[in-house]
Amino acid sequence: MIRLGIACAALTLVTPAMALQAGDQSVDRKFTAERVFDLEFANDPQISPDGRMIVYARTSMDKMTDRMAAEIWSIDARSGAHRPLIAGEGPVGSARWSPSGDRLLYLGARDGKPELRILYMDSGESFSLAQFEESPRAPVWSPNGKFIAFSMFVPGETPSFAKPPKAPEGAEWSKPVRVFDDLTFRFDGAGYLREGATHVYVVSAEGGTPRQITQGENDFGEPAWLGNDTLLVSGNDVENAALDPIESEIYAVSLDDLSMRALTSRDGPDSAPAASADGRRIAFLGFDDEVKSYQQTDLYVMNADGSNVSNLTADYDRSIGGFDWSGSTLIAQAEVDGDIELLEITGAGAVSTLIRNVGGTSIGRPYADGSFSVSRNGAVAYTAGSPDSPAEVALYQPSLIPGLNANRQGRVLTALNDDLLPYLDIAEIEEIKVPSSHDEREIEAWIALPPGFEADGSHPLILEIHGGPFAMYGPYFSAEIQRYAAEGYVVVYVNPRGSTGYGEEFAQLIDLAYPGNDYDDLMSVVDAVIEKNYVDPDRLFVTGGSGGGVLTAWIVGKTDRFAAAVTVKPVINWLTMALSADIGAFVRRHWVRADPWEDPEAFWKLSPLSLVGNVETPTMVMVGEEDWRTPTWESEQFYTALKLREIDTALVRVPGSPHYIAGRPSRLIAKTDNIMGWFKKYDDANTKEDAAPGETGAEGEETGEN
Repeated sequence: MIRLGIACAALTLVTPAMALQAGDQSVDRKFTAERVFDLEFANDPQISPDGRMIVYARTSMDKMTDRMAAEIWSIDARSGAHRPLIAGEGPVGSARWSPSGDRLLYLGARDGKPELRILYMDSGESFSLAQFEESPRAPVWSPNGKFIAFSMFVPGETPSFAKPPKAPEGAEWSKPVRVFDDLTFRFDGAGYLREGATHVYVVSAEGGTPRQITQGENDFGEPAWLGNDTLLVSGNDVENAALDPIESEIYAVSLDDLSMRALTSRDGPDSAPAASADGRRIAFLGFDDEVKSYQQTDLYVMNADGSNVSNLTADYDRSIGGFDWSGSTLIAQAEVDGDIELLEITGAGAVSTLIRNVGGTSIGRPYADGSFSVSRNGAVAYTAGSPDSPAEVALYQPSLIPGLNANRQGRVLTALNDDLLPYLDIAEIEEIKVPSSHDEREIEAWIALPPGFEADGSHPLILEIHGGPFAMYGPYFSAEIQRYAAEGYVVVYVNPRGSTGYGEEFAQLIDLAYPGNDYDDLMSVVDAVIEKNYVDPDRLFVTGGSGGGVLTAWIVGKTDRFAAAVTVKPVINWLTMALSADIGAFVRRHWVRADPWEDPEAFWKLSPLSLVGNVETPTMVMVGEEDWRTPTWESEQFYTALKLREIDTALVRVPGSPHYIAGRPSRLIAKTDNIMGWFKKYDDANTKEDAAPGETGAEGEETGEN
């Protein structure tokens, strides 16, 4: 199944809050920081096998727990009836229909313990399949509906070289030492890793004791059924697998004797196996590893025994992000020029666009993110994205009349934010395409225009740069972009070279050259916005996170045209990144393709720290305190260097946060408000307005008070 995003909820009653907003003109229409708690979006829509019902995760931000919260809601595909199905049970997700559509499998938690539950659709009764100490993941039904396969962490024996003496009763000794002997010993979002591996299990759909199917010290996951007696799994069953971090194969595991055989063998990742309904063909994702920083993922099919492998998308120049079988054809998801499209791919490799404007589940920043599912009759439930609202649930039903649905759109079934967004002033999104000053390549970008905008050359500009760097922004709703625009900023966000969705050659332009000419792409877009007389060239600001943080730090080392900058969770020094980040092995092998101790210059020439001697721009540095993707010391190196050079700077550390700072609503608010506070401090127009008579306004508002 494909991951996609949606915002849903058809509300037919006029609530008192709506009546107040509609009738009282004094109500504040501004998109304020607290509005993120009012947003809802739809996620993971799953259509029933007969196409009559859709279930999805209705997701919101809980103000009391400061976390995302989801309930499972259902939609009748014919009548549009919309109602809660699984609510009040705590965190739930990954709802999956049984093959007959009579039961619904889902993940939950009760009393702090993970659960794998089944809901009977006729009675509404549910039960827990087993007692779990670890969290089950990626559950899938067997074709006959009798078993569930899933993956789960299996603790291992912690290495030790000494047995500590027993502390006297009542003594308060230090905690025992922790010993690690794996290359990857911590990971972002998980922290320091426990000894063990992820393995695949099977449990009866009537409940019982799970049976472990895969064994060993290496991870196995992504279970899929090949008939009722064989499981397909992905993993890398070799010694020192961590040295080749993207390598994986697809294995067939017999449930009779647990024998395992590899169906693929090439150098490169093979993953996400899915068998056709008749069990004769297996589709999967992968590519031949050319050891580059980015390589496009293709969709393959092979016989059930691993023979006759065929690349269905060899002539389609976009990366495939997910897929599902629909009879003998495949429905696949791809990023295409700032949009997510669903494609229909035949067994002969013919590719055609089925649906456009899929996405909308990335609430913080406007990343392309969404999901879909397919029924037996070819109907598709998916997350519908737009610039004006987070994801909604939509339904596409194939037409027997050619050309009837030429606009490639389904029917949107939900309206989760119709009680909120029509009563707020929302930034208008404008698309522009600009030739790069480097080589005239077309660069796509979007401009968020603040409410009441006039093209009079007076507005401040924020250049907001996406991470990755192999990722893609699009015309999707974004809480962060809306917050900046609500404060009067013209916000421009760009897909410079290296962005996905524009073909493999475009993405690989930054291979061994990041940062590089992507800088020219970004500056060309800024120049184009100035030429449109949208912004004041003396009121330019720049920010970005992760890969965008790298480019922000690079930009201030290349130019002083920006009044202030905020680099968020950046890589500052590729040498330390390669030797200490959770993806250090990938950075060394695929990104820089050198050993830091043998060729330090290869790392240093791409490090923003190498340009720190040029920086004159006041630059804030922000990072999560539990970020192991771009660890805190990356940000601290830049901050310290700026301090030593007496450049205005501040270090903002986000307690408890991994790399994804905006993962909790209060952190999203803190991120955007601190960025705007820093920019306001160095905005001449604002400081002059705020200054008392006789003051110069040189000392702006202190950051971090919003």
